[in-house]
Amino acid sequence: MNPDAAKDANTSATATLPEWNLADLYPGPDSPELKADIDRLAADSNTFRETWQGRLSEIDGAAFGQAICEFEALTEITGRIMSYAQLLHAGNVSDPEIGRFYQTLQERITDISTATLFFTLEVNRLSESQMADLLKDPATAHYEPWLRDLRAFREHQLDDEMERLLHELDVTGRSSWVRLFDETMADMRFPLGDEELTATEIFDLMSSPDREKRAAAAASISKVLNSNKRLFSLITNTLAKDKATDDNWRNYARPVSARNLGNAVEDEVVDALATAVQDAYPRLSHRYYKIKAEWLGLDKLKHWDRNAPLPADDDRKISWPEAADTVLSAYDAFSPELSKIGKQFFDGGWIDAPARPGKAGGAFAHPTVPSAHPYLLLNYQGKVRDVMTLAHELGHGVHQVLAGPRGNLMANTPLTLAETASVFGEMLTFQSMLKKTQDPAKRKIMLAGKIEDMINTVVRQTAFYEFERRVHDERRSGEIASERICEIWMDVQRESLGPVFDFTDDYGIYWSYIPHFIHSPFYVYAYAFGDCLVNALYDLFEQGHPKFQEKYLEMLSAGGTLRHRELLAPFGLDASDPAFWKRGLSVVERMIDQLEEL
Repeated sequence: MNPDAAKDANTSATATLPEWNLADLYPGPDSPELKADIDRLAADSNTFRETWQGRLSEIDGAAFGQAICEFEALTEITGRIMSYAQLLHAGNVSDPEIGRFYQTLQERITDISTATLFFTLEVNRLSESQMADLLKDPATAHYEPWLRDLRAFREHQLDDEMERLLHELDVTGRSSWVRLFDETMADMRFPLGDEELTATEIFDLMSSPDREKRAAAAASISKVLNSNKRLFSLITNTLAKDKATDDNWRNYARPVSARNLGNAVEDEVVDALATAVQDAYPRLSHRYYKIKAEWLGLDKLKHWDRNAPLPADDDRKISWPEAADTVLSAYDAFSPELSKIGKQFFDGGWIDAPARPGKAGGAFAHPTVPSAHPYLLLNYQGKVRDVMTLAHELGHGVHQVLAGPRGNLMANTPLTLAETASVFGEMLTFQSMLKKTQDPAKRKIMLAGKIEDMINTVVRQTAFYEFERRVHDERRSGEIASERICEIWMDVQRESLGPVFDFTDDYGIYWSYIPHFIHSPFYVYAYAFGDCLVNALYDLFEQGHPKFQEKYLEMLSAGGTLRHRELLAPFGLDASDPAFWKRGLSVVERMIDQLEEL
């Protein structure tokens, strides 16, 4: 392909990207439909409180089941309203009018929801014998999985007035700090030559084939992030202290314990995962990046070389129609049902793909509510990794559609299992693309890219988890200086990436841009959990495990009704067994072996 043709192809890759249609939730911020739902939610919430508050210990199972059903209906309306506000805000975080709308709506819904706050608190005050009697009625028994997960938090529940206070303070506390972080990141511009780039655009250059361009991008990132270091340190310290205060009042043993309980996974299982991955650093990341340095002709790698393409990699951009066909074809080969559900996202205006100024960075799948449908946000640049991101988020979306019939209280899946569907979608897409590629050089590039993605998921996310753990542990002894946070970051990077990296000091600030630390503390290990689990599952699939597709769809359709032990039992897998994690990690090791043989 000549240079002009290549330029035209690269431009066309992102020329006609879809944007989502939020009208399936509400026609607009000022729509009568939205106002009507807010008013209805306020009225119904007050009626709910008048009907049920103080009565739960006196009613029978049929009435109790009815109360939960009414509560679920209220959560459905709340979810629809806030999903709309969140998605509208994500589409243009920099718009002050949208920001004010989002904040105002958050405050309004928080005020309304105080009327129903009593319900879960009263449910958790019921004794085990009372709950056993209520569960004998089918109306209550239907909600047994939700009650199980809710009552897991009984010992960490505070009195009603304290819970109400914390609930109302969130909107001016934690939520405001998260908003400040998001808007700061969205407004930041990174100078490069004569251009002012967004975060998405500048980080995209970190995978440029031009080393000088990568180095220049890295220097710009470091400079801009460092200019905001005091702010990011304040946000991090404040939110870590906020979490420590909440954890202390609720008697959580460790900073990660609340997240683990919400993920329906034991502390010991997460410890086993982290230990297994950390023990494997030399066999995974250290080994791979040594190979990569040799391919790049370098004795040492800088941090801006981590995502560098291999020398033989072509810079071809993949058009959106080709990306969509690639992913859907891979899904279809595994299960036509998965592909059929996935196609709805492309046909129905459920995806927002372009990277644009002010838009939230990264990618996500938002489940909204079962009465609507999920939405996907991407920042599509036309690279192979963007196709993998599409496959990943579509996996989430398909999972959310399949789980939707469980209802708003039981459709949501713990993060550890939610990542399984997305990573499995990635694996299906990668293996499909690899099988269609016959050229050994191109296969080598694809295999290396997949290994890097898996290292980014397993090794890097585990390192993120370790960084969070150290920061939260130290914060309990007092505010942490910016320089110390940078030191912790550098320590875990050296441990996880290995001796082939020669880190410059300005890399120490890179912790500050990662949104998961702010939005969802200790979320990150769920990626490693999901990746190792998928590796084990895909290994079984390739071995011809009986009725695998059927069992897989049943697993996704379960939503949040089953725990990881129950979900994995049909496949003969057990996440509490240390050998399980070693099996998942061995898949990555074997792929590195294959790479060395090419």
